[in-house]
Amino acid sequence: MRIVLIAILFVMTTNCSSQGQDKKETQKMNNPYYSRTDTTHLNVSDKEWKKILPEDVYRVARKEGTERPFTGKYWDSEAKGTYYCAVCGNKLFRSTAKFASSCGWPSFFEPVRPNSVNYKPDHSLGMNRIEVECARCDSHLGHIFDDGPEPTGKRFCMNSIVLDFEPDEK
Repeated sequence: MRIVLIAILFVMTTNCSSQGQDKKETQKMNNPYYSRTDTTHLNVSDKEWKKILPEDVYRVARKEGTERPFTGKYWDSEAKGTYYCAVCGNKLFRSTAKFASSCGWPSFFEPVRPNSVNYKPDHSLGMNRIEVECARCDSHLGHIFDDGPEPTGKRFCMNSIVLDFEPDEK
């Protein structure tokens, strides 16, 4: 009986996981602006993004929302690979720049290219912060702080929901 329950749970978990992945792949296929090779800046209206993006991605990426700490799928991931913008496919970070910051969000000490992200002042919530946006589609990714490790001393505190991850080939 115990083995049967474990097998059922395994199948349910595997099925849910693959359904989530299928949903994400379908989302990319339905997004005409998603490309991992094109770095041309996009000028897409908010109305158009709202039609294309899932509600939770839209809320963070286009309305400068945030996910709760310790809930995103990448905050404690140690997988090796590359992180892309989930909205447009722009290459953002390598796992070699990722570090455990204990803040509850994935943290990186540098982007993959200096021009892959943009910065803008953020004075919301009574704080003075620097917002990090995708340089290709202007989507909100998170914030940057000056409390990261060497060699940069920076902590790019990103939202998992606006990141796609592609593992390195073995």
